[in-house]
Parts: sequence; C-alpha cells; structure tokens
Amino acid sequence: MKFIRRRSPKLWKGLLAGMAGGLAGTIVMTQFQNGWNKLSERLEEERGKSDNGGSRANSAKEGEDATMKAAGKIAEIADTKLSREQKKKGGMVVHYAFGTALGALYGIAREFSPDAPESLHPVLAGVGYGSAVFVGADELAVPALGLSENPKKVPLSSHAYKLASHAVFGVTGELVRKAVRAYL
Repeated sequence: MKFIRRRSPKLWKGLLAGMAGGLAGTIVMTQFQNGWNKLSERLEEERGKSDNGGSRANSAKEGEDATMKAAGKIAEIADTKLSREQKKKGGMVVHYAFGTALGALYGIAREFSPDAPESLHPVLAGVGYGSAVFVGADELAVPALGLSENPKKVPLSSHAYKLASHAVFGVTGELVRKAVRAYL
C-alpha cells in the first residue's frame, strides 16, 4: 500500500496561488470572449444579418454589461456619476477584481480541502470550478443584484457562451493555481 504524504495547508499559499489563478483565468477568459465575439461578428456579416442595423451584436455593444452596471452602482455609493467611458474602464476593474477574488477563495478552499480533489485531473477540476462560478455568479447572483436579465429570458446560445467562457476561466485558473502552489 502506498501512502502519500499530504503537504500541510498554508492559508497564504492557497490565497496567493488562487489569486494568481483567478487573475490568469480572467485574462484568458477575456481573450476567449473577445475571440468569440469577433468570430460571431464575422459570421453575422457573412450571413448578411449585420445590414439591418439592429442586430444583437450592435445592440449589445451599445448597452451596458453587468460589470459596467456594477461599476456604476459602486460609483453611486461613493456619490459619483460615471460617464459611459468611465463605466467601461470601471467594468474591467470589476471584472478582473472579481475573477481574482474568486480565485483567492478557490485557492483557499483547495488548500484546506481533503485529499480527494487533488486526485482530480486539473482540467476536470477547472471545468467544475468554472461551472460553479457560472451558476453562482451569472445565473444567480448577477440577476439577483439587478445587473442582468432573468436567466429565463436569455437565449440558450448566450448561456452556452457564458458557460464556455467560465469553463475557460476555471481550467486556466486551476492550472495556474496548481503550478503556483507547487512552486510555493
């Protein structure tokens, strides 16, 4: 019988590794979303749907996403009004801060979890992590805070896009967390 000696958990190591994973996951997720959106725009142009001026891609660009709305609400708490451009910049800060914070929580949870999750392949663990973030944040918390529509009113394709984005976030986050933690 083979015994594997588990390293002793350290809060600061889990926190730091998780933050690194969350930040890296957010960066890669953002790039994935940018690529997906460019591809979607090209496909719409090829189909001739962008000629009507009211396509979903154009209306989405004109509206505010959840991170922009969150930045605006945070500014309102500070008794400040943001311009659209400031909301866009603030939205990116919210996006990266949220992803990094979730990574920190995940890193701490993994640091103090039983040995069983360590036996999971990092891609499988990452997909689970990203899926949990998708359900908890995009499907529950963000709509409950009034930052997005009710998920029942959102097309299935949008759910698939968001789930894929969060899977990319989770896998990247777990791979980076695991590498950083091994280094520490």
